[in-house]
Amino acid sequence: MINLNNIAQHLASLRARIAQAEIRFGRAPGSVQLLAVSKTHTAAAIRAACVAGHKRFGESYAQEALTKMSLVTDLPLEWHFIGPIQSNKTRDVATHFNWVQSIERDKIARRLNEQRPTTLPPLNVCIQVNVSGEASKSGVSVTEVAALASLICKLPQLRLRGLMAIPAPQAEFEQQRAGFRVLRELYEQLRATGYELDTLSMGMTDDLEAAIAEGATLVRVGTAIFGERVG
Repeated sequence: MINLNNIAQHLASLRARIAQAEIRFGRAPGSVQLLAVSKTHTAAAIRAACVAGHKRFGESYAQEALTKMSLVTDLPLEWHFIGPIQSNKTRDVATHFNWVQSIERDKIARRLNEQRPTTLPPLNVCIQVNVSGEASKSGVSVTEVAALASLICKLPQLRLRGLMAIPAPQAEFEQQRAGFRVLRELYEQLRATGYELDTLSMGMTDDLEAAIAEGATLVRVGTAIFGERVG
């Protein structure tokens, strides 16, 4: 288990790594945001990251996330749901999260819209795309994205912000870039047809440089901050 005292150092190293990639690939300084993937890690680890200046966290399991949220209500955090969404968890997600990055079905989009409290701002959402065509991976196919985007934009309690993907792992840098390129090109096509998108969520601990090279605006990192998953 990670020493909580090391989280600030890990965050600083990761921020420097992102900044170096921005320079290397001609990206504007500060154009790539960091989502700390805190799933399976403790509320104490989240608190340590917040003390180190980080406010944006990603969770994949609704019940686990709600438990941790209840322990850090004093902190000004932004919560992203990044895992598959079960129908019986949509109310929890719609009520307690600021973002959902993993929409892949009409039904889930409609339920989130219906269950998002009208006292809250619209829920920021990304469509998860299966860019690798893997049967085991979540996400809509590339050909289904436009239809789902059109539906989401008709739902008043949702705000479509962009696309998210988890390409198949690749060891070679150019192979990593190829998977991310698919998502970037799709993102650019949607923007060209009038969608006001600003978020390209792609890249994790082992491939974030390739993602930044292909235009990522947000990278999702857990291991490099918190260490290996607890569960």
